[in-house]
Amino acid sequence: MRVFWALAGTVSLMLGLLGVLLPLLPTVPFILLAAFCFSRSSDRLHDWLVDHAVFGPSIKDWRENGAISLKGKRLATISIAMVFCLSWIANLDVSLLIIQAIVLIGVLLFIWSRPTG
Repeated sequence: MRVFWALAGTVSLMLGLLGVLLPLLPTVPFILLAAFCFSRSSDRLHDWLVDHAVFGPSIKDWRENGAISLKGKRLATISIAMVFCLSWIANLDVSLLIIQAIVLIGVLLFIWSRPTG
C-alpha cells in the first residue's frame, strides 16, 4: 500500500509542479494531495515537502488553519475566470456553460470562505 501512496504522491507533485508553469492548472491542491499521500508512504518525502521553501508554507497554512493565502485566492479566481472564458469562446452549449458556472461559483465560494493565511 505504501507504494500506491508514494506513486500517487509523486503524480500529484508532478501535476503541482506542472501547475507552476501552466496558469490554468492549480498548483496548491496537487501539492496538498502530494503531502497527504507522502504522509502515508514516506516520512522523508513528506518532511521534505512540508519543509520546502516554496510549497511548505501553503501546506502548513492549510493544515493548521484551513487557510489559503490571499495571493492563492486571487490566482485561483483569475484561473477560474480564464477557464470559463475559454469555454465561452469555444462556444460550448449553454447548458454546459450553466453547469460549469454553477460548479465554478461553488469552488470560488469555498475558496473565499476559507481563512486567509
